[in-house]
Amino acid sequence: MAILVTGGAGFIGAHTSIELLENNEEIIIIDNFLNSKPKALERIREISGKDFKFYEVDILNKDGLRKIFQENNIEQVIHFAGLKAVGESVEKPLEYYKNNIQGTISLLEIMREFNVYDIVFSSSATVYGDKNPVPYREEMPCETATNPYGYTKVVIEHILKDLAKADARWSITILRYFNPIGAHESGLIGEDPQGIPNNLMPYISQVAIGKREKLSIFGDDYETPDGTGVRDYIHVVDLAKGHLKALENNRKNGGVKIYNLGSGSGVSVLELVRAFEKASGKKISFEITSRRAGDIAFCYADVAKAEKELGWKTEKTLEEMCRDSWNWQSKNPNGLI
Repeated sequence: MAILVTGGAGFIGAHTSIELLENNEEIIIIDNFLNSKPKALERIREISGKDFKFYEVDILNKDGLRKIFQENNIEQVIHFAGLKAVGESVEKPLEYYKNNIQGTISLLEIMREFNVYDIVFSSSATVYGDKNPVPYREEMPCETATNPYGYTKVVIEHILKDLAKADARWSITILRYFNPIGAHESGLIGEDPQGIPNNLMPYISQVAIGKREKLSIFGDDYETPDGTGVRDYIHVVDLAKGHLKALENNRKNGGVKIYNLGSGSGVSVLELVRAFEKASGKKISFEITSRRAGDIAFCYADVAKAEKELGWKTEKTLEEMCRDSWNWQSKNPNGLI
């Protein structure tokens, strides 16, 4: 019995695939390489010492998905595949709604066709919007995302809840990620953005390696300890392990379960920059610019539910996150090539 991993060549998907293989799970990865590279698959095999089936297919391609389910005995699905850049989603809302929502519906329809009712969905803290107070708790209303990317996650969460309500066979876990950073300790895989990074850590590490001149910090006038935005950073390996706990829980408990995956504490942009400088020995040049539309002052999780119900909590420190990010970047200055 296999676990299908959609978007398994991406940053979080690749790290989760390694954890699954090291847990002796049989996996099948699908990816269209829009936000990832084939080299990631080689690195997953190298780190784990294990092989797996791979299909290059888009989740919008129902015939392609159907073929995978026909050829394999799939028991569970982890669904990472999707467009994920907040800024780009504002510029290309139709592409985001089509790819993320329609793609998920395609996947769910094919799963149902083959009587596979077990899925772990990759959601995001963006669903909490800008109206909820921190720390964010799973039962808070999630209707007011600040961008189209966030709204795709809100809509998919609703679809999954409605699905479970309509059909008791479904066992669904929604994982709301906070800010994954870090990399596998081998330095063989890590966050490898195409073009200019959208996320803070790869931008910092590209400044450190000399690929970017300086970091732009969007606003230092927030009502936070140092005026810069505060976020909840989580090591990607800790995040990956949360998916194994979710799969295990899905096998025992049906219906919809929702969990925050974060550290439960906030770190400011300047604190992250200083921690990275310490871990890497590199000075990070930065400039303060105006606030970015849609950004909020604080975003961090209440993680008590995941600890209580899944037996999961983060283990790695901010220092380890920065050290592993730098190890990845310094060993792969141009990413996966």
